[in-house]
Amino acid sequence: MSPMMVGLLVVWGILTTILIVLLIYKSTLTMHEDDSIFLNETESQMQKDQTEVLAKMRKIAPIVKVLGAVSGAMFLVIIGLVLYQGLNIATTPQ
Repeated sequence: MSPMMVGLLVVWGILTTILIVLLIYKSTLTMHEDDSIFLNETESQMQKDQTEVLAKMRKIAPIVKVLGAVSGAMFLVIIGLVLYQGLNIATTPQ
């Protein structure tokens, strides 16, 4: 295995690990989120909590999308390189 392939695998592993951690964090945020809340004047703290959760979700969403796209693209590049190297080894005369 070439050093370039090892480097790609390490970078892909790190990015994918960060993506998984963010997805777990996002799921823990949404675990207690409600679709609709009916509040009176005395329950304004619940509204503030829901607003904070929504703000965190909006902050995380673009990062998750970018990391997911980069991780997927790197995975495809790694698979392509493995196939290319395999085909080169199979077609070289010995």
